[in-house]
This record gives sequence, structure tokens and C-alpha cells, in this order.
Amino acid sequence: MALRTAFLALVPALSLLSVPPPGATPESPPKPPVSVAPHVPANWKAGAASVKVTPQKLLWMAGYAARKKPAEGHVQDLYAKALALEDEAGSRLVFVTLDLIGVPQAMRHALSERAERMLGLLPECLVMNASHTHSGPQLRTAPLTEAERDNVRARDSWDYTQKLQEDIFSIISRALAEMQPARLTWNKARCGFAMNRRRDYSLPADHPNANRVPNPEGPVDHEVPALRVEAADGSLKAALFGYACHNTSLGFYNWCGDYAGFAQEYLQQHRPGFTALFLMGCGGDQNPYPRRTDVVPGVTDLELAMQHGRSLSNAVEMALTVNPRPLTGPIRAAYEEINLSYADGKRPDHHYPVQVIKIGNELTFITLGSEVVVDYSLRFKRELGGKGGIWVAGYSNDYTGYIPSLRVLKEGGYEAAAGWAEDVEDRIVKKVHELHERLSK
Repeated sequence: MALRTAFLALVPALSLLSVPPPGATPESPPKPPVSVAPHVPANWKAGAASVKVTPQKLLWMAGYAARKKPAEGHVQDLYAKALALEDEAGSRLVFVTLDLIGVPQAMRHALSERAERMLGLLPECLVMNASHTHSGPQLRTAPLTEAERDNVRARDSWDYTQKLQEDIFSIISRALAEMQPARLTWNKARCGFAMNRRRDYSLPADHPNANRVPNPEGPVDHEVPALRVEAADGSLKAALFGYACHNTSLGFYNWCGDYAGFAQEYLQQHRPGFTALFLMGCGGDQNPYPRRTDVVPGVTDLELAMQHGRSLSNAVEMALTVNPRPLTGPIRAAYEEINLSYADGKRPDHHYPVQVIKIGNELTFITLGSEVVVDYSLRFKRELGGKGGIWVAGYSNDYTGYIPSLRVLKEGGYEAAAGWAEDVEDRIVKKVHELHERLSK
């Protein structure tokens, strides 16, 4: 009774918090935009575009091999988005982000060649990155064989991927065509729901926790980098942000962007004309925790995805506003495909994409193909970090399976099962350093 009385006594005071200030009405005009860095000149050009890529058919889904049926519906639309930037010298850069499982290398090659031929965009200045949501459709870039033409699953996947490729080219074109004067700043915050999903290999095999996951002592990268794009009047037009964690909060049969999709949705709420783009980091051995419905009683996996999305969007909000770091240009970029070998020596080498992009001396993007484990991100930040920021993204320009570090390869386990040779990390690291040094001259 005493507690109820105390609560009732607070009600009048709490109600005052919802009273609008004098002169304010629901019809009051919105406040004018305020720049977070008014001293930074708007000497960039920027444009953003997006397109809904939610399948119109209930296709088979990507990400979990155990699925035995196609999708059953959707709870959130999937998007492809493009952010185009141009420095004072006219050099251009385009980021494409996808609420999908990965970026097929054949699709990257086709779009890169087309964008260079028709739009004058250099191949090294195109970044294609996928959020790796496990609640999106299967993709197919290999043409149908005669035997597959009556296979509905194969035909629908092929048709979807062909349309997706056209949609992506359209947003690249629109983002470039709609560029306007802008100022760029960046900073980073932190978000803590990612945990290393591999077991603790330092424990002896007979230890009671030897095979339990997640591993709270395992390496993680909790940084949330964010690039802020302001119009000349100070209004927020776009933001590119990243995080290193699998989009595997969900295990159901509905289209959804998972936590990354919700983070983008929350950031875009109440901001007309604003585009939020998610750049997946090196999350090959990271999962969002808690996850699935059997972890937190009474909380569904969808609610967990939304909670993680809110946590990430809150971190992005802070990164966008606190102590903005100006970006001054120019854009310098390099892209090469290196040969990665398999340990058995029986399979052809894989042509693996490595990309380095420097924006002035303030920020360097390192993009790597496929499912890169977190060791790479931590290593490059340690070895290349200085006054400027290092932003490392996996799942870019290629999707061919897991890319382990030497540590993970020697430990074994799921992320090491592709069978790469032991020099996989060494080859990638050497190429990143080479490109970084070339662009730094």
C-alpha cells in the first residue's frame, strides 16, 4: 500500500513532463537543421539512393543449411542502398550495402565493369558489402542448365538475382546523379552484444566448459564506426555505420534484416530524406547474444533482434554527434585480387578481393571478401592505426565461405573447415600492407 501511495503521488509530477513548452503546438514547424561541425566546409558532394529488394515470391532462404522449406512471409523489408561521394578533385567513391547473405563475386565483377563503362566509376572505387542476414533469399549467379529450367527453386533464385543486379545498378546511377554539396565527419562508439562464438581452445578437452559457447574471453571488436553526411545547410542526409557480428538473432522463416535491418530502420525513423547504410565488419566468428527464444524466457528471437538493433542504433547516434572528426579528402583507392590456396592442393586457387580506400589522412577503409574472422580487424587496427582511423569490413565484393586467421586455422572448428592453406592470413595481410603503403605515398 505504501508503494502504491508513493507511486500515485508521483503521477502529477510525471504528467508535467509531457506538457509541451509555452507556445509549442503539434503544428509547430520543425526546428531548422543544426550542423554538428559548422566549421567544416561543405566541399564534398554526396548522394544516396535505396531500393526495396524484398522477394516478391516465397523463395528458399540463405544462411542455415538445416532449412527444409522456403520462406513463409516477412516482418521487415530488405533493401539495397548506395552512398556516392565525390572529393574536390572529382574523384568518386560508391558504397553499396545489401540486406542479403553475401555479395557473389560474379555479380560484383559484372556491376563493376558496367559501372566503369557506363558511369565512369573506377572498379577500385566501388565497395559492395552484405549484412549477412540469415533471413534473406538464396542468390544464384550461375545460369540455369537445361536440366534446371523446370526446377522452380533454381529458376526463382536466378530470376531474383538477375533483377537484384539491375536494381543495384539503378541505385548506383541515382546516387551519383543526385550528388549535392556536403560535409563529411566521422567518429566511433561501442556496442557490446557481439560475443565470440568459438569455444575456448585454451581449456583442456576434459574441462566441463571445454565445448561451451559463447566464449566471453574470446576476441571481439565492439567498435561502431560511423560516417556522417551532412547537407550544406547542416541537415543529416546519410550515415554509413559498421559492426562486426553475424546477423543471426533469428531462426524463423520470414524475410528480415535482423539486428542490422532494425538498426537502419530506427535511425531512419523521424528523419525524412535520410538514408542509413550498414557496413558489415569482420564478424565471421561473432554472434549476437542473447539469441534465439530458448535463452531468455518469454522473449522471442524477433524481440532480441529488435533489442540488438536498438542498441546498435543508439551507439551510431552517439558516434554521429560526439566530437565529429572532419574528413577532407582526397579519395585514393586500390583493389586487387590475390590467389588463396587450399591445403589439399587439389582445388584451383581462389581469386580473393582486397581493397584499401583512404579518405585524406583521416580515415582508411579496408574491405575483405567473404566471412572474415575478427582477428583481421584487430590486427589491422593495431598495425596500421595512427592519427587516422582504420575501418575494416568483411563480407565485401565476394562470398566464398569463411576466411580464418592462422590462429583459427590451427585451432580448427567450423570457421576453419574450408581447408585453406596455412599462409591464408599472411597473403591477405601482405597485400593490405602493400596497398596501404602505395596509397600513403
